[in-house]
Amino acid sequence: MQKNPVQCQFVVALDSIVGKWKPIILYHLLQGKTLRFNELRRLLPDITQRMLTLHLRELEEEEIIKRVIYPQIPPKVEYSITEYGMSLSPILETLHQWGVAHVERKQLKKANNEQIETD
Repeated sequence: MQKNPVQCQFVVALDSIVGKWKPIILYHLLQGKTLRFNELRRLLPDITQRMLTLHLRELEEEEIIKRVIYPQIPPKVEYSITEYGMSLSPILETLHQWGVAHVERKQLKKANNEQIETD
């Protein structure tokens, strides 16, 4: 059975950035600041430590983010976006803009449905 190469490329791309938290992690790192693990935890208060660690490792494996470990006590680990990761900026910005428009559309549809029900 032959696989669809276009579909496979979409799947590979989405696997790298999709997840409940990955786009939000990338958003914060795309602001150009280097962030420590606990700074990211504060920015994402609902994420578990395990999930944050998992997503950071996956993004690092894809070379989208860079992790720097400083040999000191207590350990200091910093995360930053790589140059390769910066290439996601326009994609994520477009996705964000679509999300805003989609939410507005859903709200308008809901308001219209409520208006019809009250008439």
